[in-house]
Order: sequence, then C-alpha cells, then structure tokens
Amino acid sequence: MNVALGGTFDPVHDGHVALFERAFEIGDVTVGLTSDDLAPETRHVDRCVRSFEERRRRLVTELEPLAEEYDRSFEVRELDEPTGIAIEPQFDVLVVSPETTNGAERINEIRRERGIDPLDVEVVDHVVAEDGDRISSTRIVQGEIDRHGNVTPEREGRDPMEPVGDSDDS
Repeated sequence: MNVALGGTFDPVHDGHVALFERAFEIGDVTVGLTSDDLAPETRHVDRCVRSFEERRRRLVTELEPLAEEYDRSFEVRELDEPTGIAIEPQFDVLVVSPETTNGAERINEIRRERGIDPLDVEVVDHVVAEDGDRISSTRIVQGEIDRHGNVTPEREGRDPMEPVGDSDDS
C-alpha cells in the first residue's frame, strides 16, 4: 500500500508521530511537506514557520527510525497546494487528523472527477496533552506544552512572529 499524508510539521510533536506510526503500519509513506509559500496559508494562528529545508531535515530525522522499525520506505515531497500529492493515482490511503477530514473528502472528489479511485481515509485521533487539551504545534510554540504534551508553564515559548534558530522545541 502507498500511503500519503501532509502537513507543515513545525515543530514535530507526538500527535504527528501518531500519524506517522499509523501510516507506516499501513504501507510505504510519502509525506507532503508544505512549501514556504503554502505553510503560512495553512496556519490557523498567525506565526512564523521554519523554512522548508529546516522542517524537511527535522522531519526526515523523525521518519527514519520509524521507517526502519516498520521495515518501510518513505519520501518527503514539497506541497505547493493543499490537495498536494494525494490527488496522484499511485496512492491508496490518506492518513489525516480529525480537523483535516474535510480536506480528505475534497481530495477524493478531485480523484473521482479525474477518474481515479478514491483513497481510503484513515483518521488518527488527536494526542492529548497532560492538561487534557490536544497537543498542537501552536501550543508548543506558545510555550504551553512541550512536544510530548507536558505542561511547561516556566517556558516562554518562541516569539510566534520571529524566525527560529535550531532549538528542538522539546
């Protein structure tokens, strides 16, 4: 099975890892990573996002051990539009989080219009932080939690509108 998923992944957190693990359970994985132009358009909160190259580097670091664990291959490709790679015919499954199911439905509409079989859609539930709210990159950037969902009231977070260095957002 060829599995697709997409996102901005800045920073990568345990919710993303749950998506990746499910994808690798199913098959070989292609991750669509939002381009520098698309990434800001997909944010619900206005904040700076690391460069594509930096996000790609961090993403590959996360994916390599999972691919090895599941004995699967993976590829990271640049997304220039929200429907991205998933409209391509080689994919069988799309892994999404609950808030992106509408996008999955739109992708399948486009595939049907093009005479391509719709994707099976696997919805992976959110991972909950220790405070009961979901883990999100925005909450990490704001200093509320770390990438594992631990509450971090002593952290200041990073300035959401400033480019970031090489911190690990742990």
